[in-house]
Amino acid sequence: MVQTWSGWKRFPDASIDQIEAPDGPGVYEVRHTLTGRAVAFGHAADVANAITHLMHNGGVSAFGRLFGRPSLMPRVADLEFRTSAAANRADAKTAASRLLGLRQAAWRRRLDTGWAARHPG
Repeated sequence: MVQTWSGWKRFPDASIDQIEAPDGPGVYEVRHTLTGRAVAFGHAADVANAITHLMHNGGVSAFGRLFGRPSLMPRVADLEFRTSAAANRADAKTAASRLLGLRQAAWRRRLDTGWAARHPG
């Protein structure tokens, strides 16, 4: 199962190819530094490679950049990431699914609380 999260880390300069992240399976989360808005979340067989891909390509393939809409991804300098290593790819996928479910439940509770406050009784 997944260990604990690393601390939040800023993306290095784009000219540097070294990412301080697990070279093996795990879970990653990328957020906007100032707003805290989640930009990317997922699991990967090689977390360092996935983070590097996001850093260089904004998570979009070359084909997508040529024919797709412009990415809504903020500048890399405005992002930070955290990671959590897993024993294997299946554990990383299970952990990401569980974390996503917890996050969705928290949002539902927040929305329900807001709705109840606006519509009493």
